Amino acid sequence: MGGGKFMSTTPNKDEAMEAIETLVRYIEKNDGELREGLLDTPKRVIESFDEIYNGYSQDADSLLDATFNAEGYDGIVLLKDIEFHSTCEHHMLPFTGSAHVAYIPVNKIVGISKLARLVELHSQRLQNQERITKCIADDLERVLKPLGCGVVIDAKHGCMQCRGVKKQNSIMTTSSMRGVFFDKNEARMELLQLIKN
Repeated sequence: MGGGKFMSTTPNKDEAMEAIETLVRYIEKNDGELREGLLDTPKRVIESFDEIYNGYSQDADSLLDATFNAEGYDGIVLLKDIEFHSTCEHHMLPFTGSAHVAYIPVNKIVGISKLARLVELHSQRLQNQERITKCIADDLERVLKPLGCGVVIDAKHGCMQCRGVKKQNSIMTTSSMRGVFFDKNEARMELLQLIKN
């Protein structure tokens, strides 16, 4: 099982809906007709997937291509408490939290909404928290070429809350520090203090 052994091409919408119907029948232990409340569930699920996993239809380079002259600003730019929702690739259960995204510009700044959209781009995929954190930092570093960038994410995971150990209040924190935020302790401490305030 797994590893793409069942299909070698991307399923179309009808095939995807059939797969959801199969899962619904598996969950309900049902080998008969779907009850009324479930008749449109496959269609609704696929429509919601198109929205929830919209990150696959976007790329960071296009998103961050509209930059502005930094006009000599060389302090920290921080957008914090960016709420996000993602889906764990291991159990396909949700995880939600807040991302804090920062950089110190050299020549280029980007509109603040682009930082929030960058978080969305990476969270709207089958993911793990570590990858989201790293990919946001990778994109900022590659496109903006800042003096430094930092990403800190705090999230609660459904796979911890409703199955397995069932811990409701556990929060996972991940971080990726680049440039001066990695090399210089005082810069990192200033960023973490700004996030905390």
